[in-house]
Amino acid sequence: MEQWSISLAKEYFKFSAAHFLIFPDGSSERLHGHNYRVRVEIAARLSLHGLVLDFKQVKPVVRELVDELDEHWLVPGTHPSLTHRARPDGVTEVLYRGLFYAAPTGDVIVLPINNTSSENLAGWVARELRRRLQARFEELEIARLRVSVEETAGQAGVYTYQRDGEAP
Repeated sequence: MEQWSISLAKEYFKFSAAHFLIFPDGSSERLHGHNYRVRVEIAARLSLHGLVLDFKQVKPVVRELVDELDEHWLVPGTHPSLTHRARPDGVTEVLYRGLFYAAPTGDVIVLPINNTSSENLAGWVARELRRRLQARFEELEIARLRVSVEETAGQAGVYTYQRDGEAP
């Protein structure tokens, strides 16, 4: 079976964000930040013009996603022990095991993930990218989508979507 893909790892596919990781024993990291870098690979059938998708069409979609995350505090919205609440005064409170945090609501993004690991961030970015690409390019049938989110040089979480019936 033949398969084509495009790979993108642009310098500007980056975002800076704060987070803290929650470990299996319930302990957590201190609130800190990373300069994340995103890489994307999309496999699909070639169009009649010999393209998976024009790079010029994909780059703005990835850039839009990373720009939305940039300079925010990323909070896991589905962790079973962490709670968050946006107050009427424009402050979001986050509570985890006796730790209390408060930040301007506009600075906080609550993601539908259970932990802000680079693996979960890669999964969220990939699912959101796939949704946006398919909304913009209805003819695009993604066979495989691989997204990595690097939190420090040489250390990344990777998520791969594989359409059923497609070879790896």
